[in-house]
Amino acid sequence: MSEETKPTPASESAPAPAVENPAPKAPPVPATPKPAAAPTAAKTAAAPAAAPAPPTVAKPGSKQTLTKPIEETGNLWMTRRNFLSRAGWVAFFSFVGTMLLGSLRYMFPRVLFEPSTVFKAGFPGDYPVGAVSTKWVKDYRTWIVRTDIGFYAIFAQCTHLGCTPRWLEAESKFKCPCHGSGFTMEAVNFEGPAPRPLERVQIALAEDGQILIDTSVRFREELGQWSSASAFLNYA
Repeated sequence: MSEETKPTPASESAPAPAVENPAPKAPPVPATPKPAAAPTAAKTAAAPAAAPAPPTVAKPGSKQTLTKPIEETGNLWMTRRNFLSRAGWVAFFSFVGTMLLGSLRYMFPRVLFEPSTVFKAGFPGDYPVGAVSTKWVKDYRTWIVRTDIGFYAIFAQCTHLGCTPRWLEAESKFKCPCHGSGFTMEAVNFEGPAPRPLERVQIALAEDGQILIDTSVRFREELGQWSSASAFLNYA
């Protein structure tokens, strides 16, 4: 075989086949983010509450105020400002009320009502002869004495310091318990520091036949007033 007819190896003489361009790749699609799952009620309830901010304590001498909310103190009604405000109003209304009451009280003057000095002591037959009646000492401070010829009334006030003597029937005398002054049934002083006899009071007979006494009218023995017609009631 001639050289002209020798076959040429394909691998040596034939050019490499052209590589075709690959198809263009599509751009990657970004992944859609999944929505965050909502917290369940159990997780929400279990989650601890945020701790409140600690209160700020003002330093002595500084103008810094406390930052702790009033709601956290648990004593909203009695804060210092509320206390001073309420105390001021209470003081104001107390003053006004006192002035008002004083004005009303001024419209009603104070009057001392004393018992009447005139009273009826019953009928003459109620008193035995030669006896001293102490029935009216408590209410009218008066003794009534009946003699054989009539009545006289003695004011129960010691002439020493004004104490009320006692009638001692066993000793037939009036005795002052304060300083020991003694008086006879006729009211004459005979012992103790009393300087003069007891005073007698006006006695008369009322229209209805009862004994009428007036303690505002008095008679003194040392002045000769016991002989007055009003100092003795003749009744036989």
